[in-house]
Amino acid sequence: MSVSPASSRAGWHTSQPAVPGRPPGGQRRPANTAAPVLTVTLSIPLACEESLTPAARRLLDAAREMLERGEGTITTVGPVVPERRAEAVPAGRTPTRQLAPAFPTLHILASSRSVLRDGEPLPLTRLEFDLLLHLVAHPRRVFTRLQLLNAVWGYEHAGVRTVDVHVRRLRGKVGVDVPLVTTVYGVGYRLADDARATLDRAG
Repeated sequence: MSVSPASSRAGWHTSQPAVPGRPPGGQRRPANTAAPVLTVTLSIPLACEESLTPAARRLLDAAREMLERGEGTITTVGPVVPERRAEAVPAGRTPTRQLAPAFPTLHILASSRSVLRDGEPLPLTRLEFDLLLHLVAHPRRVFTRLQLLNAVWGYEHAGVRTVDVHVRRLRGKVGVDVPLVTTVYGVGYRLADDARATLDRAG
């Protein structure tokens, strides 16, 4: 730092050398300036956690640590289904329509803390209901087991495998063939893209 004399009225003043990346004159970035946000889009096959490469595993571990520290969020994009060409139908035959499987619809009534499966009451425990409510309220959001423990159980001291047990029980009550909770290998859980669930906060 260099010190240079000024007039007798002004007294002394200091001047700092220019620093790369910092405004001249020692000025700092205003405190209320929003921090920049970095958005990264990655495509990692997650069919099986055992098939991940070491680099992909390290990347998922880093993402999970950022989620648990609250330093970022993960949102998912539904898979792109390739368009299928229509098969040729022989003359004189009527083309058959393939019906999509009819999955039951879950209607969650937040105020009364009840769940209807195609209009019929679905018995759930308190933690099963809270887990389902949290996932349905945040679609396309990926949660680590530690985040779910903190949000649903209210503490982080229980074993993370407790989440796995309740997810398995929830899937069993709704129906093992019904899309509801998707496992994001190496990270945690999220609501399935094709889950048929509605949330009524006033019900």
